[in-house]
Amino acid sequence: MKRIFVVIVTAAALAALAAPAQAGLPTTTPVNLVGEIGGAPFEIRVPADWNGTLVLHAHGYRDRADHPGEVDDRTVSAFVNDATEEAMLAAGYAIAGSAYSANGWAVREGIHDMKALADYFKRVVGKPSRTLLVGVSMGSVIALDSIEDFPGTYDGAMPTCAVAAGAPLAFDGVLAVSSAYDAVFGWPAAWGTLGDVRDDLDFETEVAPVLAAQLAAPGAAGRFEFMRLAAGVPQGPEWPFGIFYFATEGRGELERRAGGNPAQNADHTYSLTDADRARLASLGVSGATADGWLAEMMSNRMSADQSARTYLQRYASYSGNIKDPVLTLGTTVDALVPPAHISVYDAKVHRPWLLANAWTSGVGHCHFTIEQYVTAVTALDRWVRTGERPTTFPASQGFVDFTPPPWPYPTG
Repeated sequence: MKRIFVVIVTAAALAALAAPAQAGLPTTTPVNLVGEIGGAPFEIRVPADWNGTLVLHAHGYRDRADHPGEVDDRTVSAFVNDATEEAMLAAGYAIAGSAYSANGWAVREGIHDMKALADYFKRVVGKPSRTLLVGVSMGSVIALDSIEDFPGTYDGAMPTCAVAAGAPLAFDGVLAVSSAYDAVFGWPAAWGTLGDVRDDLDFETEVAPVLAAQLAAPGAAGRFEFMRLAAGVPQGPEWPFGIFYFATEGRGELERRAGGNPAQNADHTYSLTDADRARLASLGVSGATADGWLAEMMSNRMSADQSARTYLQRYASYSGNIKDPVLTLGTTVDALVPPAHISVYDAKVHRPWLLANAWTSGVGHCHFTIEQYVTAVTALDRWVRTGERPTTFPASQGFVDFTPPPWPYPTG
């Protein structure tokens, strides 16, 4: 039976935790500790045969409950899901995760909440020999920012399905999709404008039904394929609904946080290759029609609100100045966060010997197996312990050699 401890840590109690605990929880028997730190639910699990490494899990984006009938998801997992938790515990790792103190583009909260959880573990459970931060999807932004800002807290980071080009470039890419949609269908006034998405726009009730109807109409395949190709979006199961969530409701939530539009496409040039044009022709889109849509996209370029852009750069862009190992883990097919993100990050890192990339043949955003997660974490842990940078991963587990394509727009 698991030992369960429930703790609520308030702001006042945090001060009391500043000094090391006189007697921490036992680490020679399994520990399951759940509670809340500063409004952020957490879970900590430690196996009886703990190997000394703590692996922190920063989860991905969660929809904010900002429409009637919605409820914020405040569930917490120590690592991805129950089955992966058990595999990590069986491998000897202590694991801990936070639900963060807010939903939405909660990078600012997540950075603070993950560090608070790491500090709490050290004070209450025990000091790990090594602390690794695994960030999934939006959590990868938290991991990549934190490994630069808190080298004394984290010994290594594993951003998975990583927004590694940084949040500004990611949302610039989303704006390219919006511009393509506007050229083909016209941006509905009820959604706001390209430069200012309506802050309370609801994807489920206001956007998804419109997209579904357009996808069911004659000629839909060619229209949506033009949007994908012109915006530089790779194929993947997240197209179009997953990406349009962030083009509409997700961007509106971000604009509320940032105080304006943080995205720009003023430096974008939209074009199609000969192969793209042949593909579109096979779907009934003539060259003249495609050229007209491209011209419309080129006339619809805009700059970001500077203060909002600054907010998004803080939460987050990266300097590339890492001092500890970073192992990225990605699938070769991901439309929501394309593999090209890794090309941008690889070029930015100042010490390339501290960076390694692992790729799997998985199809879709963050579609990793339990075995792949454990193998990648074990490789990062060994790297931190021994200084030996991993260069190969087992093909029998679905790992593949892969070179990501370049980013489709300027990155400066």
